[in-house]
Amino acid sequence: MAEKIKRYNAFWLHYLREHARPRTRQIHFVGTFLAVVTVVAAVVLARPWLGIVALVAGYGPAWYAHFCVEKNQPATFTYPIWSLISDFRMAFAWLTGSLAAELARAAVEDDSKL
Repeated sequence: MAEKIKRYNAFWLHYLREHARPRTRQIHFVGTFLAVVTVVAAVVLARPWLGIVALVAGYGPAWYAHFCVEKNQPATFTYPIWSLISDFRMAFAWLTGSLAAELARAAVEDDSKL
């Protein structure tokens, strides 16, 4: 069994390596976007049950990407908080154009524009 990661900075590099395929990252971005939109809708419409929909909208696509595209286990199962933070960090890095540099730092070849 691999040793548990103890520092977030080390986890972040691991997280990026676990999202090496561009398609995995694309599907994650869709899930993250859907989750955020659903949470906003839950607040604006005062419909707390949409929180459950947000979880499915966010985690469903991400887990599909891991199991069917990347062929690995989602980090959520071992590091739920760090994984959630990293989902948003990866999306932010993509939006700000810094994802390629982060992938390079993690030794992931970036063969996409995402």
